[in-house]
Amino acid sequence: MKAFVMAAGAGTRLRPLTYAIPKPMVPVVNKPVLEYTLENLKAHGIKHVALNLHNYPGVIRDHFGDGSKFGLSILYSYEKKLLGTAGGVKKVQKFFDSTFVVMSGDGLTDIDLTKAMECHKRKNALATMVLKPVDSKFEYGVTITDKEGRIREFIEKPKWSDVFANTVNTGIYIFEPEVLGHIPANQFYDFGLQLWPLLLKKRKRIFGYVMNEYWTDVGNLSEYRRGVRDVLDRKVRISLPGEQIRPGVWVGRGTKIEKGAVLKMPCVVGRNCLIGKNAVIGDYTTIADGSKIEPGAVVKNSILWRRVSVSRNVKLDNCIIGHGARISKDITVFEGTVLNIE
Repeated sequence: MKAFVMAAGAGTRLRPLTYAIPKPMVPVVNKPVLEYTLENLKAHGIKHVALNLHNYPGVIRDHFGDGSKFGLSILYSYEKKLLGTAGGVKKVQKFFDSTFVVMSGDGLTDIDLTKAMECHKRKNALATMVLKPVDSKFEYGVTITDKEGRIREFIEKPKWSDVFANTVNTGIYIFEPEVLGHIPANQFYDFGLQLWPLLLKKRKRIFGYVMNEYWTDVGNLSEYRRGVRDVLDRKVRISLPGEQIRPGVWVGRGTKIEKGAVLKMPCVVGRNCLIGKNAVIGDYTTIADGSKIEPGAVVKNSILWRRVSVSRNVKLDNCIIGHGARISKDITVFEGTVLNIE
């Protein structure tokens, strides 16, 4: 079985974080969110994956290579001009020779793909849309199914007057290769706005599968922050990097913690970092590899990317700090995003 992971989005809702990196490479607890998706695919026996690329394609290629270090084989499909979610899959049509999975590169989930695929086969479906009950549904397409799970209505990103269900489209799909015949070649084509309504109109065997596991789209800043918190709260069944030195505190290899420094749970500190004397790493903080927190600094409820330097007595609260940034001494930053990408 093979998979297609949509990794070509512009990431406009995550700006300024995505001005110099592609959206799927935004780190969630010190690992690109895309890496969690690939790990989940491998865990369910899917080792052949196609990724479409557009913004900063070299960043993704350099990190994942041919996939071998992750136990995968990766095919890259570069789109000079975006082809849309379905159009991107159509471009690599020859890659698929049997049932395949489509996932989003900016989705954070621990979905049991094996159970979803079993349901797809059991229903003899042409296409299965994975659904998730959520409280806030107006950012996503909503879907209604009959008692057998067959999709009867679907509206992409509805208005208030259109709301009739709380099961939303997660952007995780299971398809038979036949579905590719319904997608036009060499043009922009969208799953939610075009393909699914077309399949419904043609009365094809399309079903919804309601997942019970964790899922969120880290496509905007608020959802990004929430996704990181949920990982630290262990609401997602994924492995955290580093060694758990005490409950709720993970520290990477080569990191030095000086006398008097305090690390509050939950937090994650990456590899080869320095936590200076009497510094405080508060709860819900992640600090990525190669960062330096100088003596007396306080960092809480914040996300620090790689090689960030926080000077003496700086106080950070609820901040996202980009790669390579240096925060000057004796300042306080609240509710801010500081970005200095390498």
